Amino acid sequence: MKIIDTNIVLRYLLNDHEELSKKAVEIITTGEALILSQVVAEVVYVLKGVYNLERQEIVEALMSVVKMDNIHFENEDIINLALSEYASTSLDFVDTILIGYRKIEGREVITFDKKLNKRLAEI
Repeated sequence: MKIIDTNIVLRYLLNDHEELSKKAVEIITTGEALILSQVVAEVVYVLKGVYNLERQEIVEALMSVVKMDNIHFENEDIINLALSEYASTSLDFVDTILIGYRKIEGREVITFDKKLNKRLAEI
């Protein structure tokens, strides 16, 4: 199974480069592929910070990829929960991944971040 990186996902989602976006569609729609959690976090960071997309737009775009049968995500349950949390809170995406580890795997999360600590206490 191939692992695809941030640039492939971004070109696929944004369709902003004639040649590379076409290649990204081919890569993502043919064969099995894995997207790592770090790649998802970077995609969110770029879509928000560089392209100024709203949280809901980012989540909807990524969920369209999550729903694809041939695309697999590292820690898919955690990514799904993180996307849901990201859409409904003001937390950074990486913080929502940590919330996913707490909720799904029961892991203890240690942080100095007051906002994250408050959300973790609610779990």
